[in-house]
Amino acid sequence: MCSDWQGAPAPERKRLEGTFTALVPLDAAQHTQTLFEAATAPGAEARFRYLFDEVPANPAAQHAWTEKAAAGQDPLFFAVIDKVTGRAEGRQALMRTSTAHGVTEIGSILWGPAIARTRVATEALFLMADYVFALGYRRLEWKCDNANEPSKRAAERFGFRFEGLFRQHMVVKGHNRDTAWFAITDQEWPRLRAGYKRWLAADNFGADGQQHSRLSFV
Repeated sequence: MCSDWQGAPAPERKRLEGTFTALVPLDAAQHTQTLFEAATAPGAEARFRYLFDEVPANPAAQHAWTEKAAAGQDPLFFAVIDKVTGRAEGRQALMRTSTAHGVTEIGSILWGPAIARTRVATEALFLMADYVFALGYRRLEWKCDNANEPSKRAAERFGFRFEGLFRQHMVVKGHNRDTAWFAITDQEWPRLRAGYKRWLAADNFGADGQQHSRLSFV
């Protein structure tokens, strides 16, 4: 029953601090250059295949995109900062937020090769999820093109549950998109949060940054 449900506050443009990662409100002046380098590093075409935007042709194009993205409230964009280097090595957003229903989505994720499949990226996901559930959200969604196998594997690794397939949901870059739908609910988050905290503990990593134990929620 949700008879006492009063809604949830809108997420704020604020810094979210982790051990290895910081999520910082996107800012064109601060983040354009390093985001451009992350976006255009080798593998760029594959990195952008399922995103709505294109590989930036030059720093000016990246600046224009970043400036526009930073000005919006939904999607609400954050730069992903590697705390070792202080560089913005990626970006992600909260989007399609419904304060009335306590639902939001993490999306438009671009993690450059310096942080992809590392503790920085995993903590970036954790920080955003922990933030929205602390605000009182009931549900965090992850959606992707059903053809995007790496994204579907990532969703399941991060604890999202597959909920179904929305056929012919969108047309993206001239191609049909069947959308795979995943979510975490607030009832599930305490168990998942404990698993993230265990995995992100400093003693789970060697001097080379490699994990000792895999991310697990059991």
